[in-house]
Amino acid sequence: MLGRLLSFGLFQGLGAVFGWWFVRTFVPQAQDSSVPLLLCALVASYFWHVLDVVLGMRVLRWLSNGATLKAPVGFGLWREISDRMRRLARLRERAVQQRDDRFQDFLAAMQASPNGVVLLDADLRIEWCNQSAQSHFGLDVHRDVLQHFGNLVRDPGFAAYLAIGDFQNDVLMPGRSSTSSKPVRLSVHMHPYGEGRTLLLSRDVTAVEQAEAMRRDFVANVSHEIRTPLTVMAGFVETLQSLRLSEQEHARYLDLMAQQADRMQSLVSDLLTLSRLEGSPLPSVQEWVPMSSIFQQCRQEAIELSRVLWGQAQNLDFDIAEGIAVAGSSAELHSAALNLISNAVRYTPAGKGIFVHWHANGDGSAQLSVRDEGVGIAPEHIPRLTERFYRVDRSRSRETGGTGLGLAIVKHVSQRHGAELSIVSEPGQGSTFTVRFPNSRVRVPVLDSDRALSAAASAT
Repeated sequence: MLGRLLSFGLFQGLGAVFGWWFVRTFVPQAQDSSVPLLLCALVASYFWHVLDVVLGMRVLRWLSNGATLKAPVGFGLWREISDRMRRLARLRERAVQQRDDRFQDFLAAMQASPNGVVLLDADLRIEWCNQSAQSHFGLDVHRDVLQHFGNLVRDPGFAAYLAIGDFQNDVLMPGRSSTSSKPVRLSVHMHPYGEGRTLLLSRDVTAVEQAEAMRRDFVANVSHEIRTPLTVMAGFVETLQSLRLSEQEHARYLDLMAQQADRMQSLVSDLLTLSRLEGSPLPSVQEWVPMSSIFQQCRQEAIELSRVLWGQAQNLDFDIAEGIAVAGSSAELHSAALNLISNAVRYTPAGKGIFVHWHANGDGSAQLSVRDEGVGIAPEHIPRLTERFYRVDRSRSRETGGTGLGLAIVKHVSQRHGAELSIVSEPGQGSTFTVRFPNSRVRVPVLDSDRALSAAASAT
């Protein structure tokens, strides 16, 4: 403000000096020069005001443009105002840029979220949604923006959820890509915020639902499988306690009780095996297991099982390549091989053949193939064969002593050794179960011919 007053006084002084010079130069005979001096000072004051208004208008026009153009050239107070406004504009632009950056980071974080996020306005129209929400509901952010969410998602359960307006809990609904063969379940929860706006969150709970269903089925199956032999044994015990039986009947009842006890023991043993497989670390890649010795044990056990079930040994054909070793756990590999062969024995009628092949492939991998001439399996059952307690024919499984856990054990052992289990079967044509071990876990012996070729190559 002091500079402004000084500039005003300077203009008046210059005007007075100009008036004095003009009078002395062009009107030397004038007796009184005060009037020209005042007049020139007044003109200088008016010129100063005009210049001040012009500078003020330029600054005002610059501010009206958002202070984005180059600051106007000025002096004094207006220059100070321009400089300060320019600094404030830069600070404002920097703050806006920082807010935009944070907003973009926030949107990127929501975009990367595995959960679906939809922003709805007060009328439940879509303002924004991330990729997960587009996948869950089949939305297109460019096409469906400002569309009413209820018009795009027409599930009856979700429509009732919107109509009630109680958003304290979530609602379950099928996803847009859900099919009968591959169901997709979504958990949708709406959270009101701001001035009537709503945040909608969706989460794919298919795996959770399936795990919960498997847990319920597992508990029910275990309860059923254990309760059945217990009921039978309790009935036999009551019979032995209350009735006088002959030695032959007494022995028969004890034999039946022993069979039920063996069945329970097999069930508990398989459950413990599965629990150990799921909870233990992966088998070592340093311990090499010769598979030929494992198949020798499996052959003897298969012959004994065949005689128990069918009264005679079935046609067991073992084609085993010698010297092939697999890196892993001997007990787990024996369990997997025995379960595959035992299943073939149980479901192949007497007089039919069972063929076990173990050989190396050209790429260094190795595979175990168990083929039977049994009744075969319908295609709709094959994807579920490795589920716990899943049986194609429950009555026959109980007759042959199966627990329904054998193929689940085979699947877990295969996965732990990096192997792949494949099943090929047709009703009436038998079944083939193949486990293919990767070359990283297979050691194949070097044949004499290979050694000779290698020596000849090195000599040349």
